[in-house]
Amino acid sequence: MSDLIHYEDFEVGAVADLGTRAVVRDEVIAFARDFDPQPFHVDDAAAKASMFGGLIASGWHTCAMVMRLMVDSQLSRTASLGSPGVDSLRWLQPVRPDDTIRARVTVLDKRRSASRPTLGLVRFRWEVENQRGEPVLTMESTGMIAVRDPGAPL
Repeated sequence: MSDLIHYEDFEVGAVADLGTRAVVRDEVIAFARDFDPQPFHVDDAAAKASMFGGLIASGWHTCAMVMRLMVDSQLSRTASLGSPGVDSLRWLQPVRPDDTIRARVTVLDKRRSASRPTLGLVRFRWEVENQRGEPVLTMESTGMIAVRDPGAPL
């Protein structure tokens, strides 16, 4: 029997702390240059003159940092089969260089696939806050997780 976390191991209502990550200025700029080169992500002067009053991380960079936290703390130990997508995503406040973000996920619900007995679907709510406890991101997504015992009743 595998040591991986399977569909059966997820409990509705369970909350997992994914840990923290420091937001590094050079990484903010490098990510934005490659993927989201808006002035308030890559240029200090333009960012200072913007409504944000300074450099901010791309929301997509924030998502990528949180995904890394999820992989490191949970998915690397899970019989994950990917995801069919994100149901909602909200960037609530800017994430800035020198911030530290903390993420947690809550299991909202789960169900076995009727057409694929080896697959379970687990819906998560992601919540991310900065070092001041201010919410900066929320997201709901579904993970496809392997079922340990596909022969068990639905």
